[in-house]
Amino acid sequence: MTQTENKFEYTVNEVPPVGHLFVQSLQHVMLMVISLSLPILFASQVNGSAEFAAALISFSMLAAGIGSIIQGLGLPFMGSGYLCPNVCGPSYFSLSLSAAWVGGMPLMRGMIIFAGLVEMALAPIIQKLKNVFPVFIVGLVVTMVGVSVIKSSVTSFFGLTFHGDAIRTLDIVIGMFTLLVMVLANIWGNGFIKMYCLLIGMLSGWVLSLILIPEYLHNLAVIKDFSMFALPSIGPEFKKITFDFKMIIPFTVIAISGSLKSFGNLLAAQKISEPDLEQPNFVPVRKGLLADGFSTALAGLLGAIAVDTSSSNIGLAGATKVVSRWICVLAGVIFVILAFFPKLIIALSLIPKPVLGASIIFAGCFMICTGLMEMFSEEWNQRKTFVVGISLFFGLSTAFLPGLYARAPEFVKTFFTDPLPTTTILAVALNQLFNLDLLFKKVKK
Repeated sequence: MTQTENKFEYTVNEVPPVGHLFVQSLQHVMLMVISLSLPILFASQVNGSAEFAAALISFSMLAAGIGSIIQGLGLPFMGSGYLCPNVCGPSYFSLSLSAAWVGGMPLMRGMIIFAGLVEMALAPIIQKLKNVFPVFIVGLVVTMVGVSVIKSSVTSFFGLTFHGDAIRTLDIVIGMFTLLVMVLANIWGNGFIKMYCLLIGMLSGWVLSLILIPEYLHNLAVIKDFSMFALPSIGPEFKKITFDFKMIIPFTVIAISGSLKSFGNLLAAQKISEPDLEQPNFVPVRKGLLADGFSTALAGLLGAIAVDTSSSNIGLAGATKVVSRWICVLAGVIFVILAFFPKLIIALSLIPKPVLGASIIFAGCFMICTGLMEMFSEEWNQRKTFVVGISLFFGLSTAFLPGLYARAPEFVKTFFTDPLPTTTILAVALNQLFNLDLLFKKVKK
């Protein structure tokens, strides 16, 4: 048994026993369900009917589930072979909504297909970037993957749905209780308790919320209005696909941003799954990006919300030391099956927000600390200080000062969109700039 195998309950290529495989997959599905809030919100923003909303959720689950299966399997030409499932992607949400307002669902579908094809076209370039991603930048990218979920996780932790909502004390209690159960089960638990810490925490938090806040119990009453099994209703919105040349540039930019986010997620999944690697292996990363682009294009073809790789699930894999890619495959299969069971979908989508927020915070902690340990694992110097420092200053500023960048020139808006892609782009560029003198010395020799 190698040193790496000693670190894990189940390694990346190991198939867990059937019982553990199913429950672990279900634990990851619980995290994946969080992203279903996006198609629900999308349907409300376009004034869609209940049938439209149900179909949008089902198609989104199909795209995410199929993408997860491909990603976990690691096919010869597509899929990373890591535990890195797909979920409904928040990166594309605002622009997809704009496309729907301009040209309806047909235009949104067409532009998402286009974005997926852009991602697939970018995938082969990744293998040529070995020299621009030294260990400390890889660590920085992994850290930023965890940082990128801070806004959504903390907002949910406090039970907020819309900007300006009041914060209830009981929601804070539920969030804190859920998070503490997860953390303590992970720290003090052994075997079963440690492996299923997130599932135990979510169920405990959900039960407490039903006891403390009657509203959460009343919300479950809507489940009776949905059938147990149903095929998606294909209305007129899902029967056409159109394109608009005016939207090519913004969708290209968001596709590049989405590719960088998935690039960070895949690097994080690789670091967690194969910690003994001294340098990143860009072959599975390239295949993973190709699968992510394919899944995005498939989402547009089906009429779903664009999908993306999930940072939270990678963090969960690292926290539980269960990194088997077969969990990703089965989680994808479960997600596909659930797409045809509306009653179960609605029940899972009603998990209280503080419970969901605590789950993402739990997974995000591991991502941030794994990246920091990677970043400082080698000798440090002033060059690295300024590469990391300047990149973080401007990368994080996109989250702290979104209004500032909204007024900036288009060129600036293109690159200053979100903490993860902005920090990555700046770190790579500054590292090359600050090491030009070393490059010239090598050339002279």
